[in-house]
Amino acid sequence: MLRRIKGIVQSGAVVSALFMGLAIFSSAPYLQSAQAMVPQSAGEVKLTFAPIVKKVAPAVVNVYASRRVRERAYSPFGNDPFFQQFFGGRSPFGSPRTRERVKSSLGSGVIISKEGIIITNHHVIKDADAVRVVLADRREYDAKILLKDERTDLAVLKIDGDGTQFPFVEFANSDALNVGDLVLAIGNPFGVGQTVTQGIVSAVARTQVGVSDYQFFIQTDAAINPGNSGGALVDVNGRLVGVNTAIFTRSGGSNGIGFAIPANMAKVVSAAAGHGDVVRRPWIGAQVQAVSRDIADSLGMKTPKGVLVTSLAKKSPAEQAGIEVGDLISAINGEEVNDPNSFGYRLATQPIDSKAKFALIRDGKKLSVDVHMAVAPETIPRDSREIDGRSPLTGATVMNLSPAVAEELRLMGSPEGVVISDVKSDSQAAYVGFQRGDIILGVNGRKVKNTRDLSRLLRKNNRTWHLEFMRGGHKYSTTLRL
Repeated sequence: MLRRIKGIVQSGAVVSALFMGLAIFSSAPYLQSAQAMVPQSAGEVKLTFAPIVKKVAPAVVNVYASRRVRERAYSPFGNDPFFQQFFGGRSPFGSPRTRERVKSSLGSGVIISKEGIIITNHHVIKDADAVRVVLADRREYDAKILLKDERTDLAVLKIDGDGTQFPFVEFANSDALNVGDLVLAIGNPFGVGQTVTQGIVSAVARTQVGVSDYQFFIQTDAAINPGNSGGALVDVNGRLVGVNTAIFTRSGGSNGIGFAIPANMAKVVSAAAGHGDVVRRPWIGAQVQAVSRDIADSLGMKTPKGVLVTSLAKKSPAEQAGIEVGDLISAINGEEVNDPNSFGYRLATQPIDSKAKFALIRDGKKLSVDVHMAVAPETIPRDSREIDGRSPLTGATVMNLSPAVAEELRLMGSPEGVVISDVKSDSQAAYVGFQRGDIILGVNGRKVKNTRDLSRLLRKNNRTWHLEFMRGGHKYSTTLRL
């Protein structure tokens, strides 16, 4: 080891090493730089994150969600192959007995206003009948669910303290976060009590996590474990930069790879709770695709970046702003767009009714246009209907398609026609295999234009049915005999 250090010094390289209390410096400027990093007083040696934790920890809460479920009571014959073979999995002794029990889940949350507004994860309170919140000082409150947004995996709660002003954490601008920044994760892992871990931002804009529709996460090596979900990821100024959401693990514990939803997205969802129980998202009427290596070469780009516009809805904000099919969108409001996931995130975090500046590349030239951030319109009444009678679609609920309905059901493109919005689990439609989001195009050779058409065509007492539908952008046809 000493020989190697000596060789490096003799070769002219600059080395700063600390070995057995001996510091070796190659020149005076580097000596001054090194001295500046060495603690010069007892106070600097005792530097601590305690002031940040003292400021933030009172605003991080435990979230207990519970729901009542009915399940089959235990039967010694329940899994017997004999009874499954001869009775089709049903009990020969009549309907199975059921019993009710309470299922509970534990997570964390962050108070973001003095009035007691809390942000947490959707999966923490999903299907909950009751939610209870416990503060760091052990005060307990029943919480009201103001908003649940599965698409972002975020939820907003409210606790009422009869005029009490609660401690809260302010939002930071998560777009200003850099790889290498120090962060603290605060939550209740494994239900052991409030815990603080420290680390750095390992990456930003992670898009292959698979937790929510908006794949744009902060990655950190601060230890995050089950129970941390919904907890705070804060910077060294004690501001909220993210909501801890997921971990990468093979053992069930932290492997030093945790993911947090950026604060800018959490801010949009929490603001939406003040206007109702639905998040209104910007819609510009443009569909995009990733830029492949071949597309980048054809456009004269060194690296494949941005998204390519593949279709535009008529009279949409994108079309009215002058965007054309074939344009490459490289940035929104100065923030780089690298792929469809980052495009979706940048779009979703823009305020409704604002204007966003889109940087474009068209025919090798750079352009800039202002696009209005509108809400997806309901161009035709949805006219929701549940199909009854005797047909392959019995038990399905259908709606007329519009940009608003397509946005709610997460459908790509701007399709027209009739879409299945729900399917009862024990229905004929479910048995046949129809799913939420399927678009019904035709029945027995007749085109379906709206829900009224579909209801009329399904009233016929046919034994054989031929249906055409679209799923995931692909057309299918099937013939069924009932």
